[in-house]
Amino acid sequence: MEPLAKKEHLNRLFDLYAPLLTDRQAEYFRYYHHQDYSLQEISEIFNVSRNAIFDQLKKVESHLLNYEAKLHLLTDNERRQKAIDALEKGAYKEALTILKEGEDL
Repeated sequence: MEPLAKKEHLNRLFDLYAPLLTDRQAEYFRYYHHQDYSLQEISEIFNVSRNAIFDQLKKVESHLLNYEAKLHLLTDNERRQKAIDALEKGAYKEALTILKEGEDL
């Protein structure tokens, strides 16, 4: 996955699953991904090592991907949005097909 696409994907997962993370993990993620702080800057703010920040960000990424693999919230949201778009265009059969595909998950 391209770095920008990966970052966008992680941000979308974070929007859905942030309440499942610890407060500190969520803070690290926000500083790094939303406010574009470096690992060094975050480590100075929280008075921990740069490596500790790196490890926590990797854990957050792993947690987010695992939550999505089990709960499918992002996948379901995207599928529903495709169905809504199809309905707005009047493509009722296409919308029905999209919704039925989701039942297999």
